[in-house]
Amino acid sequence: MTKEPHTPAPDLEQLVADADRGGRNVGGVAGATLAAGALIWSFFQLWYASPLPFSFNWGIFNDTEARALHLGVAMFLGYLAYPASKRSARDRMPWYDWVLALAAGFCGSYLYVFYNELAGRPGQPTPMDVATAAIGLALLLEVTRRALGLPMTVLGLVFVAYALAGPWLPDVLAHRGASIERLMSHMWLTTEGVYGVALGVSVSYIFIFVLLGSMLDKCGAGNYMMQVSFALLGHLRGGPAKVAVVSSAVNGLVSASSVANVVTGGIFTIPLMKKAGYGGVRAGAIETASSVNGQIMPPVMGAAAFLMIEYVGIPYTDIIRHAILPASISYIALFYIVHLEALKLGIQPMMAAGPARTPLQKLAGWGMGISGTLLVMGAAYWIGTGVQALAGAAAIWVLLAILAALYLWLLRVAAAHPDLPQDIDVNHPVRPEPWPTVRAGLYFLIPIGILVWCLSVEELSAGLSAFWAATAMLFQMVTQRPLIAWFRKQDAAPAWRQGWRDAIGGLQDGARNMIGIAIACGTAGLIVGAITLTGLGLRMTAFVELVSMGNVLLMLIFTALVCLVLGLGMPTTANYILMATLMAPVVVELGAQNGLVIPLIAVHMFVFYYGIMADITPPVGLATFAAAAISGEDPIKTGIQGVTYAARTAILPFMFVFNPTLLLIDVDYGWELALVVAGATLASLTFAAATMRWFRTRCTWTEVGVLLLATFMLFRPDWFMDYLAPQYESRPAADMQTIAGALPDNGRLTVVLRGINLEGDELTKTVAVALPALETGAGAPDAGRRRLAEAGVTLMSLGDQTQIGGVRFGSRAQRSGWEQGWDVLEVKAPNPGRWSDHWVYLPALLLLAGMWMRQGRRDGGAAIGRLRARSA
Repeated sequence: MTKEPHTPAPDLEQLVADADRGGRNVGGVAGATLAAGALIWSFFQLWYASPLPFSFNWGIFNDTEARALHLGVAMFLGYLAYPASKRSARDRMPWYDWVLALAAGFCGSYLYVFYNELAGRPGQPTPMDVATAAIGLALLLEVTRRALGLPMTVLGLVFVAYALAGPWLPDVLAHRGASIERLMSHMWLTTEGVYGVALGVSVSYIFIFVLLGSMLDKCGAGNYMMQVSFALLGHLRGGPAKVAVVSSAVNGLVSASSVANVVTGGIFTIPLMKKAGYGGVRAGAIETASSVNGQIMPPVMGAAAFLMIEYVGIPYTDIIRHAILPASISYIALFYIVHLEALKLGIQPMMAAGPARTPLQKLAGWGMGISGTLLVMGAAYWIGTGVQALAGAAAIWVLLAILAALYLWLLRVAAAHPDLPQDIDVNHPVRPEPWPTVRAGLYFLIPIGILVWCLSVEELSAGLSAFWAATAMLFQMVTQRPLIAWFRKQDAAPAWRQGWRDAIGGLQDGARNMIGIAIACGTAGLIVGAITLTGLGLRMTAFVELVSMGNVLLMLIFTALVCLVLGLGMPTTANYILMATLMAPVVVELGAQNGLVIPLIAVHMFVFYYGIMADITPPVGLATFAAAAISGEDPIKTGIQGVTYAARTAILPFMFVFNPTLLLIDVDYGWELALVVAGATLASLTFAAATMRWFRTRCTWTEVGVLLLATFMLFRPDWFMDYLAPQYESRPAADMQTIAGALPDNGRLTVVLRGINLEGDELTKTVAVALPALETGAGAPDAGRRRLAEAGVTLMSLGDQTQIGGVRFGSRAQRSGWEQGWDVLEVKAPNPGRWSDHWVYLPALLLLAGMWMRQGRRDGGAAIGRLRARSA
């Protein structure tokens, strides 16, 4: 391994800069302003996320004020960081960009500067308000063009024009229209447009997590994860490709940028994959598929996880629970794909695996590693909860002392050994020893551990949890180098200076990475505002029903295509916001009208998954272009190959829409959870084998068909079981409260409703809602009524009929499509006579076992024939 750090080529660095943090790199006053502005923005967001404003009763900002400041700073920095065009100079700041930046900063923060005045005259904008809003809207669209590209700007203009031109449009699109004054007030002076939910999520959650990821990367955690992956997997067949998959999955835990993931890991893994024998196109496609999949990996999920908190209305921990299985099996399938490619291409390990070990020794090594990890996690939990139980109010100080001691001990362990290399020698790769590599950076896991603890044990909000993790990360960035130097008895002064430089650089990088995301959220809010102002969402239901002819599968295919097309010109976050607003409610509603209960989280995950596919899909996918630039191959060919690898991700959304157990919905912990995880994992592997036409050996087309059948049986066992026994049995509406009281915690109550919609049409639809657990009185006679009330539903009995008396706004029931005043026709109770869906796994396993043995006999016969031919 080399000692000099390997840096990306200048054109690759520029590609990442243009895509993520702005391509301008200036000095002097302009550079100092940009750096100071980014630093101040990070400090403001840390202050806003922390509990300090309420502790000091000073510097408290409400949501609207924070959103206005957030957008104002983002627009100001956007004009400083992003040049007017690709041909513009990157090393100087034109005078007009100063003017635009100052004007944009003022217009963006107008709602904060004049908050009291605007609150005193709601709905009565002055000429100054309208003019500022109009200029701000134009400046927002221009900075969107610079940061995100022309397509999203054009889309924003189209929706603004649609809001204004309503009376003159064809009947199918016509609406009463909006005046300039009303449009500007709606978009810029309220929280219904630009300053809506998306920008609020950017302020509260996205910034602090992006900042945490930037600091982790700046302090060396990204290199540590790469080195650990290389140490554990580099010696395997197709090792570099497997390193790319695993390191991208780990980086995806905290990163929101697929392009940055491609460049930071791809400069090492792509040349190594080419050297191993994958070829440039496959190497670039594997790195692209790995890095783009990082956006579906919790906890950050390309910032979509935090948007789902608001749009779906469930806690952050529930979103992580729903997302973890599809993301994990997608990466497992990709790992299997690169292994099959290595088998097909005859690729052998590039480097020695160390001393030969028996299978029992290998199993014992992995067993000790896994069991040791579980023991450490269990010890951390029991020590933490034990200290809280014993120390009471002083527990926080005891826990901080334990963390400090652990941090010092891990640094001392790291200081006793040489530093990890900053790169991998692609010409003469040498596999590092696994345990020395792992122990060299264990202290990087402390901030991540704090984040997990705050989320899962303390049950703090996502923003506050990330604040504590970011605070720990800042402390670590400043102190890790000086303390290691002190342990090594070296001069600590240079290390202190470097630590402060790292901390400041991490804060600046985090803010610059957020410029494009904040602007995307603002422009997406503009589009959402136009939809709410014109009522376009109601028209979309009729339009999609017409296009799909009421078929849910066709409706999902149409939705997927729209996501892919929009994703060609929009970043993932903006694409998700638009589709979640426009299409997700439509899919849920039309599914309900067809008797299919589609959980809202499943639809949101569906549109999100297909939104990120655009980063791979040619001809525009930026991640593909970055990988092709490293591999030196054609980006279109790389993109097509990447789409082939991404097919295993593309089928997952269809599977979990029709089988929500893949999102761990209605799944009990224990054996049921183990069966669901095992079945879904095996299904992803069999589908990967089918797409590669390779199982034990090369597959015939008939064998590919068998693999696809087994995949469907493992992904959708309920489809087969439905032919043997219905999932539900019909019960009268009068039994609704009794059934609700008997359901398990968070069990779904499914009912059939009939009523009249806003357009006067009588409809029948099937809806469901998860019923929360009751803290007290769970077995009481009125438990069903109380659980329904907790979910937001109030019942009203009218003779023999039961009617939905009320649906609380913002409740689980309201988000799941329950309608006030509609009649309950029947309750769908779980069928006690139906066998478990998991029995379908048995014939699927028999199919796979038979095919495995058949291919073994065929491959063995071919091998004997080759030996006889050689001997002859």
